[in-house]
Amino acid sequence: MGPAPMSDLARWWPLPDRTDLRDRLCEAYDDPGRGYHGLRHLAEVLQRLDELVPAGHPTRDTLLLAAWFHDAVYDGSMAGDNEERSAQLAEEELAATPHAAEVARLVRLTETHRPAQNDLDGQLLCDADLAILAASPERYDEYTAGVRQEYDAIPDPAFRTGRRKVLQDLLARDSLFHSQAARDRWEERARANVQAEIDELAD
Repeated sequence: MGPAPMSDLARWWPLPDRTDLRDRLCEAYDDPGRGYHGLRHLAEVLQRLDELVPAGHPTRDTLLLAAWFHDAVYDGSMAGDNEERSAQLAEEELAATPHAAEVARLVRLTETHRPAQNDLDGQLLCDADLAILAASPERYDEYTAGVRQEYDAIPDPAFRTGRRKVLQDLLARDSLFHSQAARDRWEERARANVQAEIDELAD
């Protein structure tokens, strides 16, 4: 599950007449203040979608755009409105396309990662976003270090308590992933990684 080279990002951009928007999104993800939610994360989410979404999927372009926008706004604060602000940005920037409303809807789903059972596109985007949980041990350690960097203003005890609660809530779900394809690929390894992190945080 290694990341795609950054040069590959352009091949996942579905609006050839809006490369200006693509480049501005890349600049946003490349903000040095981001620890985990940067260009590498964007590349990984796009690559995971490639694994889950067949080339002929009728809403593939919309899903790709949702991936591009899902963390377009990310300031690492505790305000909890990054997804909403990213969705609003998508509505503004894609207003002249047929994708705006659905991209914004999908982006909003990534706040809770709880799409409806009949919402396949929502499931696919949320699964691609959470696929990092099934990364190799080395990449998983890099991921957790990046998350900690983004919350470096929070004292360590408070961060560990909050992070452990988030992970425990994830493990309490029947499945971390929603689509069958994602469960088959990633469920077992993801659960092992999350449990290992919980154990480490409890030390």
